[in-house]
Amino acid sequence: MSSKFLPSLKSRFQQTLYLGRALRLVWESGSGWTIARGMLLVVQGTLPLLSLYLSKLLVDSVTQGLAAADKEVAFRQVLLLICLIGIVVLASAIFQAIGSIISTYQAQVVSDYINNILHSKAIEMDLEYYENSEYYDILSRAQQEASNRSNQILNRLVQIGQSIISLGAMAGLLIFFNWGLTAIMFVSVIPRVLVRLKYTGIVFQWHRKRTSTQRRANYYSRIITNEQHAKEIRLFNLGHLFKDRYLNLRQQLRREQIAISIRSSLADLATRFLSILVILGSYGFIAYQTVRGNITLGDLVMYNQAFQQGYSALWEVFSSLSGLYEDNLFISHFYEFLHLNPKVVESLHPKPVPQPMVKGIEFVGVSFQYPNSTRKALEDINLTIRPGEVVALVGENGCGKTTLVKLLCRLYDPTAGKITLDRIDLCEFATQDLRRQISVIFQDYVKYHLTARENIWFGNIDCLPDDEKIVNAARHSGADEVIAQLPQSYDSILGKQFEQGEELSIGQWQKVAIARAFMRESQLIVLDEPTSALDPKAEYEVFKQFRKLLQGQSAILISHRLSTVKMADCIYVLEHGKIVEKGSHDQLMRLGGIYAYLFETQAQNYR
Repeated sequence: MSSKFLPSLKSRFQQTLYLGRALRLVWESGSGWTIARGMLLVVQGTLPLLSLYLSKLLVDSVTQGLAAADKEVAFRQVLLLICLIGIVVLASAIFQAIGSIISTYQAQVVSDYINNILHSKAIEMDLEYYENSEYYDILSRAQQEASNRSNQILNRLVQIGQSIISLGAMAGLLIFFNWGLTAIMFVSVIPRVLVRLKYTGIVFQWHRKRTSTQRRANYYSRIITNEQHAKEIRLFNLGHLFKDRYLNLRQQLRREQIAISIRSSLADLATRFLSILVILGSYGFIAYQTVRGNITLGDLVMYNQAFQQGYSALWEVFSSLSGLYEDNLFISHFYEFLHLNPKVVESLHPKPVPQPMVKGIEFVGVSFQYPNSTRKALEDINLTIRPGEVVALVGENGCGKTTLVKLLCRLYDPTAGKITLDRIDLCEFATQDLRRQISVIFQDYVKYHLTARENIWFGNIDCLPDDEKIVNAARHSGADEVIAQLPQSYDSILGKQFEQGEELSIGQWQKVAIARAFMRESQLIVLDEPTSALDPKAEYEVFKQFRKLLQGQSAILISHRLSTVKMADCIYVLEHGKIVEKGSHDQLMRLGGIYAYLFETQAQNYR
């Protein structure tokens, strides 16, 4: 039975470690508030005993007053006790209100502190994790549980402390009367605790098993409510389809949850029935002692309340302890996320990035295969980018152009071969130092629903957000004409997600994104098809302006429009992850290979 209902020794040890870590998080987020709650705990734990004792005195005073000769004196005694009880009740209410305020504030502080840790860890994670569904399951569980469970752990510990103080007082009182009552009180709680532990484990395993299903339901909900999907949902009449899929998943989850809840409630009801019999038997024993004259009516009231409050306090202790077990199971998801290690390993003794580079960047026999993929995205790539050279990458979708750029930025590391800068392996540089020397705008660039100024400034947050560089970058990309038409110019919010936001066309968004690339003072600029939504003339003007702006910088251009990449010094043609052609525009045209065919095909479309 013990193996079914109770965690193993190793598991209990691990949960204790998680409990300690969770408490440390709570303490680090605000030690002063934790101390204040501890002080309130002591006060709130002792007040019930004082109230109980005053109630006993009140009943005894009323009983004695019935037989007293001086009724007025007896009544004044009763009135004094009533006032004292009122003061205790009022004090209890005041301390409870103060505790509620502290608890609410501390919950917010702990939540913000833990979310900050979670966000910091998420920023550290490599891009590889974001292309793995298992990572999203781990992240989802961590986000759902971290802050709530840490606060619950604190609340349960406060409840345990307060209940132990009350339990100690009540148990001491009952032992003075009859130690057997105290023993019965403790034993009667055990069945409920065992049931609670069993179903805590069942619920935990169910949540872990159904994380992917819950994420899928949430995904359908986002599709239905997201602006990004709004047009297609209406044009293709997809609303009812996604709504039904969401409801079906929710019904499946709800049925399983209800089934577990019913079994848990029935088991708990059976143990409660046993507890009720024990309590009624104890009341009968105390009443019997009163009838026999062994204790007074005041003692009857006091001992009955002591047993009832003692049982409640004891259940709170064990219930909170089993709740701690539950919280620790769920908060293990948070630490499961924190224990993930980056795949791109930082050098322990990083070298400074050469500024300026002299020999350039080289891909030496580089191959790469995405995790969980059976084919190579890149194979035996040998490529050189010299200082000040403009290189173009050409090829069909999926040939490996963007993957090559990701490797260059160390978003991934090659599975074979190496990439060097001035013949130093990129792995020997600090990743952030390397990325500061590379400015990239990918084809799936981000649309920040913030001000136009911030959208450009994010390209180089080391400068001031009101710096003239922002205006110059916008001018170079053509975004200045777009921004000039906005109501508040550079301080206008872009996108419709927030109040007074201004929506841009795809082409206008692209100009803002390109301006972001121009912000960074880097040695290499990469434009990965960011102008695909521009018309051919506008794209040509952007690349022409881009070429003028290069002052000794190297550049990589990726575009399907070959009329714009012919200005590159060297063009690499990729097919199925391999370089199949290399040379200038004129050289490749004379070669009469893939590039020449693609160029002539596009040229005919414009004739």
